[in-house]
Amino acid sequence: MATVSTIVTTKAGTDGLRPVVSMRGIEKRFPGVHALKNVRFELMPGEVHALMGENGAGKSTLMKILSGIYPKDDGEVLVDGQPVVIESPRAAQDLGISIIHQELSLMNDLTAAQNIFIGREPRLRFGRLDEAALNRQTAEIFASMNLKLDPRAQVGGLTIAKQQMVEIAKALSFHSRVLVMDEPTAALNNAEIEELFVIIRRLKAEGVGIIYISHKMDELKRIADRVTVMRDGQYVDTVSAADTPVNQIISMMVGRALTDSAVEVPDLDQAPVALEVKGLTRGREIRNVSFSVRKGEILALPG
Repeated sequence: MATVSTIVTTKAGTDGLRPVVSMRGIEKRFPGVHALKNVRFELMPGEVHALMGENGAGKSTLMKILSGIYPKDDGEVLVDGQPVVIESPRAAQDLGISIIHQELSLMNDLTAAQNIFIGREPRLRFGRLDEAALNRQTAEIFASMNLKLDPRAQVGGLTIAKQQMVEIAKALSFHSRVLVMDEPTAALNNAEIEELFVIIRRLKAEGVGIIYISHKMDELKRIADRVTVMRDGQYVDTVSAADTPVNQIISMMVGRALTDSAVEVPDLDQAPVALEVKGLTRGREIRNVSFSVRKGEILALPG
């Protein structure tokens, strides 16, 4: 297990430690779209490296190249300093690279253990499934994550947070050294986010490099070591998460300096009511709901 001093050195990229992944001069074109233009990115072992950018900046395209979903048109990918060709997701997994998409790819009717080892299940004589070994191996992975979850639990009955933990366990079952997380907290509440961050810190301490894609600025200071910003399919800069103000990162993302002047908000108290609802009821689903919205107003309905 990596020590704290090793992790600090790793994320700084000093003492001759090499990146576990380097992407250099990456180009990708789709019909009518130059999606990636001379993009570079690197990840150190035991680092949480945030990849930031507005929608359409090219973050997901870059990660799909790293995970073998898309072929690159130009540039090179190095793993442990050696050039590699990643022709498929399985090739990426063989190199220790796994991606957890925002839309989870689990099968709700199967158990956690069956999802993790699907297609790789331990077998007895004559090809019979060794369910005891399947559950035991899954329990060992859960224990390494300090995750209290029954391997026999049906995935469809788990919370989104627990399903995400199953996805992480599936990635670790391939002995992944690089884990790409695409918007991992998008559907989680605050308690579930804390649970995820505990897992991320534990993986980081064990030397797993994590690429963290998110739009949530408040998470950067808490979880990321470095931040790479992309804009319009191009690399902008890589900065320290701890030493770089959030406003500076946002400016890098949007391509202009942010001002401190507040936008003038019109007084809507006297604006005419565009819609009013009183005592709305529908069976047991909706009971005595009332609200109104004025012209020019945005009404939020949280829940």
